[in-house]
Amino acid sequence: MEFSSRARQRHARLAGDRREQYPHSLQFYLEPPTESISLVEFESFAIDRLRLLKVVENLGVSYVRNSDAYKTKLESELRKLKFPYRALAEDDYEARRKDHISHFILRLAYCQSEDLRRWFLQQEMDLFRYRFNELTDTLMQKFLEHVNLSFEAIGEDLKNQLANELSASTPGFTLSKVKEQTFYKVGLADAVDLFRARRVFIKDGFAFVPFKEIDVIVLNNYRTKLSKALALTARSLPSIQSDERLQPLLNHLSHSYVGPDYSVQKNTGKISLEQIDALSVKSFPLCMRQLHRALRESHHLRHGGRMQYGLFLKGIGLTLEQALEFWKKEFIRGKVDADKFDKGYAYSIRHNYGKEGKRTDYTPYSCMKIIMSNPPSQGDYHGCPFRHSDPELLKQKLQSYKIPPSGIAQVLELVKGMHYQLACQKYFELTHDVDDIGFSLNHPNQYFTESQKLLNGGREPKKEFNNSGNFQQKNNSQESINSSSTLTSSNDKADTELEGLEAYFTED
Repeated sequence: MEFSSRARQRHARLAGDRREQYPHSLQFYLEPPTESISLVEFESFAIDRLRLLKVVENLGVSYVRNSDAYKTKLESELRKLKFPYRALAEDDYEARRKDHISHFILRLAYCQSEDLRRWFLQQEMDLFRYRFNELTDTLMQKFLEHVNLSFEAIGEDLKNQLANELSASTPGFTLSKVKEQTFYKVGLADAVDLFRARRVFIKDGFAFVPFKEIDVIVLNNYRTKLSKALALTARSLPSIQSDERLQPLLNHLSHSYVGPDYSVQKNTGKISLEQIDALSVKSFPLCMRQLHRALRESHHLRHGGRMQYGLFLKGIGLTLEQALEFWKKEFIRGKVDADKFDKGYAYSIRHNYGKEGKRTDYTPYSCMKIIMSNPPSQGDYHGCPFRHSDPELLKQKLQSYKIPPSGIAQVLELVKGMHYQLACQKYFELTHDVDDIGFSLNHPNQYFTESQKLLNGGREPKKEFNNSGNFQQKNNSQESINSSSTLTSSNDKADTELEGLEAYFTED
């Protein structure tokens, strides 16, 4: 599909020439999109789906799946981001198209490592489960036929003949309920999860599955297909990496942060150097508390730690002058003299504030960037403690910070499930004595801001003058999406198109 004549193109779409592509609001994403799309649409679709999957992840840990609260919150997010939430609605073609294209964009971004593939697969599975269970029985049957999973329903005579066995083998099914429910004859390979859980009757190599349990079969089938598709897409990585249009976009997406922009320093100059020690205990996330403690103890941090911690301090309000004073005082207490600091380390600090080199005003690292890039090695203190620390060492650290045993167990369980940001969220709740923080934690500076709001009764940190008596305020207005992002689109790119994306999803 070409975008040279957008009005004509949109009219053609709405006229129905492509509606046959999406006969259902739900799909297995077997066929990649073949149309050309603008970079603006590519960006917005991908970021919206990433937001949705982040919500799915958070709800999956915070609520019981398929509970009323879970379903209400997820439907609200689907509505807000304009993804399909009603089955067979007359007017949701654009939502179905967005759903289709955005899935394949993120599939490209999240096929690049085992961790990324595992995260993407889990969130897509949870999203699919919710949407499938929202279908009516009639629409479920239509969908099964659409994806060639139309299993054979057993006849009434056979069902009556097997009624006692079906009732005994299917949890929650009385004889009367067996007679009301439709049962399907399914190959044992398709029903292996139900068989392992002893939830179906098996005879002659077939599982007799009630209609209400058919979602397990469908989900297992979807997982197999999507897992295979991600592996296949990963084989296209050399082609993707050589594509100058896509590689920067996809790299950013897989490490993407979609919250407020903390390069905009609303609190510039409001934090004094004397406050930092106390703030590190009360309002720093564990990653920054770890870096601050290491700096105070060894009077030095390697480059990765200086970047991660330095940009965080910049984000909470340290001015350039304060940052230079802070780092210099600490380093000269170690093995670095003042002259060496001025000649070597001071440059990188000014560089982070956009005063050297390319004059880029660097933004603080998001949780996703810290988790996914530049893992720490021996002697390093940067990274995410929930992602990069040995569980036993993490447990000891939490114990030293007076986290109760029950809380430590909850944190370690989230870490075991690779929910690192949710583990940090639980750490926030435990250190601030709240049951539910009411937001999704995605950024160390967000942690600090929310902590200060809570501790100060919703007020911003009290204004402080630095030792020189100077106070600076920087008034910038930027989009909520990270300003350093390579995804940020400008008007002159609006007509740029991406073509031929389907080549990355098919075998050579």
